[in-house]
Amino acid sequence: MTVTIDRATGRRRGDQAPRPGWGTRLRYGYQKHWYAYAMIAPVVVVLGVLVLYPLAYGFYLTLTDADSLNSARTIGVNEIEATYKFVGLDNYADILWGETAYDRFWSHFVWTVVWTAACVTLHYCIGLGLALLLNQKHLRGRTFYRLILVLPWAVPTFVTVFGWRFMLADSGIINSALEALHLPTPLWLEDTFWQRFAAIMVNTWCGVPFMMVSLLGGLQSIDASLYEAAEMDGANAWQRFRHVTLPGLRSVSSTVVLLGIIWTFNQFAIIFLLFGNTAPDAQILVTWAYQLGFGQQPREFAQSAAYGILLLAVLIVFTSFYRRWLNRDDQQLAI
Repeated sequence: MTVTIDRATGRRRGDQAPRPGWGTRLRYGYQKHWYAYAMIAPVVVVLGVLVLYPLAYGFYLTLTDADSLNSARTIGVNEIEATYKFVGLDNYADILWGETAYDRFWSHFVWTVVWTAACVTLHYCIGLGLALLLNQKHLRGRTFYRLILVLPWAVPTFVTVFGWRFMLADSGIINSALEALHLPTPLWLEDTFWQRFAAIMVNTWCGVPFMMVSLLGGLQSIDASLYEAAEMDGANAWQRFRHVTLPGLRSVSSTVVLLGIIWTFNQFAIIFLLFGNTAPDAQILVTWAYQLGFGQQPREFAQSAAYGILLLAVLIVFTSFYRRWLNRDDQQLAI
């Protein structure tokens, strides 16, 4: 067997050159793409300060028994040092399996899931219906209707919620109209069932415009020739909707539904502004965590932070399964 040696490199011909080390690769990548690193550096700093540090500090608090009585604080000229201690995972165990776990966590978790499912379903169904209506070319005044339907999204949330709160009051316009029609007048802001119903109604009002605009953009991106081909094959309106419209909206729908679930699951403003701390059974997890940390005495900082970490974990797990389910369906459609 004859071995040929390359005089320039001293290696046998056909041998692969040794891979450079990670330090060499990192230095080469920095020299080649230094401008990209310079551009993203401010974003990394801002995210680190506003997101990563609070998240890390919040997780640290979950491992302690911190509350408003043992945290560092200043009273006048006196500075009191923190006296809370490390307790490990006791906060998570107490929240999930403690004696009051159902009243403090699981009841709010079940209501949060129901609230999210109901709101996102209504957002999507109503938004899709309005998008289909506004996508009709023969509809007169489409621009005006779009403007009117987007207004609930354009108005600041606190203005919308306060407006609904005035209308849902005992002497508000809704109960006055129901009374004039000799219909029952629910206690929208006092009874637990009607509090939850009102919360879903107000959130639906605020969330439909986003879904409508997103789905309308998706509808306009579907090739019109697909509808023409389906119509020539004898497909009726329902069949065209099922076999052309829905598959054409798949990518848009999967994204807006995921965003809607995340936003609704963490929808703090509507529940808090509509009820404050007067509706304990209508609180979702994020508002209940706020009540524990800032709406009572003593304020339970560690427990509130633990709720936040659990919320994050639930959303991460759901998002992972959701994306995996979508990818599996895409693979089945490709086959």
